[in-house]
Amino acid sequence: MDLHLAAYFVAVVDHGGITKAANALYISQPSLSQAIRTLERRLGTTLFDRSGRQLELTEDGRRLDVAARQILADVERAKERVTAVRELDAGRVDVITCSTFSIDPMVRMVRRFRDRYPHVTVRIHDTPGALGVLAGLRRGSAEVGIVDLTTTDTASLRTVPLVTQEMVVALSPELAGDVPDPAPREQVRTLPLILDVSGRGGTNPIVDSLGDDAVVVVDCAHPTATWDLVSRGAGVAVVPRSVAEQQIPGAAIRRVHPPLTRQVGLVLRSGPASPAAEAFVEAAVAAFRGSEDH
Repeated sequence: MDLHLAAYFVAVVDHGGITKAANALYISQPSLSQAIRTLERRLGTTLFDRSGRQLELTEDGRRLDVAARQILADVERAKERVTAVRELDAGRVDVITCSTFSIDPMVRMVRRFRDRYPHVTVRIHDTPGALGVLAGLRRGSAEVGIVDLTTTDTASLRTVPLVTQEMVVALSPELAGDVPDPAPREQVRTLPLILDVSGRGGTNPIVDSLGDDAVVVVDCAHPTATWDLVSRGAGVAVVPRSVAEQQIPGAAIRRVHPPLTRQVGLVLRSGPASPAAEAFVEAAVAAFRGSEDH
């Protein structure tokens, strides 16, 4: 049933006749009469009893009246939901990343986005490493990914650089005694490192930077567990300076020489993104505008 025919039918019922309904709909009376006859022909039934001076609904007409109003109400609610999503008064944005970025830069981006769009839900997907991020974007489970742009093949993707993070060595005071500031990379690779390796297909950009002979004593994919292990002297971690300063209380911090950095950014599939995804990108860029973690 065409929606305009349903709307015409309900208008005739509400106004008690063709003439008043036609005036309210701003169409001619013959056009409305023809529309009602078309509706009856398509449904194969008579909707109005025309024997009296006023139109009266038949039994089939009363059934259609209930159904037509439900259809029109459902359509209106759907239009309202679409408008709300378009205007970012509702909806959801799906973001995919690995645990490495779950605190920094994720927290700052989500906080800025939520301040701007409090009615839009952010759903964060966790995946092992950059390959998982790219796979999630390809299969459509998320629209926005967060990766290390310096080590990720982003060909054919839209990239949005956000921040260059200085990576530092975080270690307990007991382990820090013989480690100078800055610490040479040659020495860092000999320290008992706590890193997420196995979840990344057996590699890690930090290990790649330090060398294959880096000593990984704990393979851990959970950032909070890594920080606790560092605090308890079980090993050392190479993390962004902001994480070392804010998430590992009491840890000694050593710079790395030559400096070890990573370029963190967003990746999206080529082509137009949803309004919520575009808004998330704008909020993320604004969150880091004029400030970088060095």
